[in-house]
Amino acid sequence: MKRFPFQSFVLILIAFILGFSEFIIVGILNGGAGLMPTGVIINALSVLLGGLLGGFLGEKLPEKFKTEINLVFGACSMAMGIFAIAPMKYMPAVIFAMVIGTGFGLAIHLGDLINKGARMMQKPIAKIVPNESISLTEDEFMSTLITVIVLFCASGTGIYGSLDSGMTGDSSVLIAKSILDFFTAAIFACNLGFVVSVIAIPQFIIFFMLFLLAKFIFPLTTPDMILDFKACGGILMLATGFRMIKVKMFPVADMIPAMILIMPFSWMWVNWILPLL
Repeated sequence: MKRFPFQSFVLILIAFILGFSEFIIVGILNGGAGLMPTGVIINALSVLLGGLLGGFLGEKLPEKFKTEINLVFGACSMAMGIFAIAPMKYMPAVIFAMVIGTGFGLAIHLGDLINKGARMMQKPIAKIVPNESISLTEDEFMSTLITVIVLFCASGTGIYGSLDSGMTGDSSVLIAKSILDFFTAAIFACNLGFVVSVIAIPQFIIFFMLFLLAKFIFPLTTPDMILDFKACGGILMLATGFRMIKVKMFPVADMIPAMILIMPFSWMWVNWILPLL
């Protein structure tokens, strides 16, 4: 198979960064900074630059460093989750949404469907930037790459952060996630190579679409619904943290439907259930 020239890859990445920069500048000059997907852009850039850094570092980082820094990432994810859960308004609605949403995700095997989608994505990505110096077998390479695609493109934290940013203009979750993603991408790229940085492109597309979708949802919400939505996302971030430190492998992908259910459940709790109590 013909290798994709590394010089061409670098040019594509530079064009990608410049395109993002132009997007930001145009939005600011038009006075629409509040409408800009700032967090989405920063998150994609963090994966892109982290992947480049890790690709250049190669396997210079010791395995102990990679393992122990991942524990810190998990603790940070759990701290973000606790922070998001704290202002929760209606706990019964949040718990009900989590249970029903997760049950639905497990019933339709959403996690398996996401993994299948990642397998479809990894083929063109691996062809664009194959790495000749990796020590992994082809099966290990593909398996790890699929894991990374799911982590960056279909994480509960990313989905929640994109929707939250689109609805409220608050990009703090995505910016905090970007810090973790930068170092996570660098560590994975030490083993997988520059291919990790290419994942920034589908990640940006997915999160930007969620950001735009959120703008249509926001006019239908109330402040209490937003707080419950954030709490639901916080639970997913907490579960992600437990997965990262390998304490308990929560089915985070299967829990994602809860984020769709939480707002109508919160509304129903206020308007239908509370008047009966």
